[in-house]
Amino acid sequence: MCNRYVSPAAADIERLWNVGARNAPNPGKPANSSPAWRRSEVYPRAPGAFIRGAPSPSEEVAPEGGGNGRELVIGQWGLVPFFAKSPKLTYSTNNARSEELAAKATFKYPWARGQRCIIPAETFDEPNWESGKNVWWRFRRADGHPWGLAGLWNRWVDKETGEVFETYTMLTINADAHPLMSRMHKPDPKLGPAEQDKRSVIPVELEDVDGWLSGTVDEARALLKVAPVGVFDAGPVSDERRSERRSERQ
Repeated sequence: MCNRYVSPAAADIERLWNVGARNAPNPGKPANSSPAWRRSEVYPRAPGAFIRGAPSPSEEVAPEGGGNGRELVIGQWGLVPFFAKSPKLTYSTNNARSEELAAKATFKYPWARGQRCIIPAETFDEPNWESGKNVWWRFRRADGHPWGLAGLWNRWVDKETGEVFETYTMLTINADAHPLMSRMHKPDPKLGPAEQDKRSVIPVELEDVDGWLSGTVDEARALLKVAPVGVFDAGPVSDERRSERRSERQ
């Protein structure tokens, strides 16, 4: 599970993922404007940036296998399902287990309708308990590019006020067999190494973005996997900060 990450600035997102700057990011916003979004650390239920397929003007949501480009949207990290009475949920929806998407009431309709998105992240953090206490680790891509993490989005409308809420969730997958990601999170001493259900985010490579955003459910499901170890550049956050301070003094 991931509970904090750093999002790139809007211009960097648009450049790397070929997001048309003329795509309107939110309902009612002029089509020639870009989202008011700066590089930011993102936490659950806070605003974050995500990329989705741009629907045609007559469509409320992008259909499975459809869409006419990409748009950058600013929304709440924590998906609000259609049946919610309020956007302030009493349970966490910033992460979604990919193995349960077709069955979970909160996520099954966005998944079935192809409401998939890319969540840009310069870094994300995970807790490591190998020392007996929580040591935060920071994860970058080894190639220096930002992550494009798999997500789902949903648009929730307040029936009383008409206010529109764009929301999204970050998908995770079992990583018990992964050499790196299986080391994250606090282990359950009552369970064996293959029964921990350690979780990992799901990176989507640039060449797979179109398949993820606008492919069929089966095509998208084939992309639900943990990245190879070589893709990751990871280590304790404290070590990274010490390295940054040394660089500043030189």
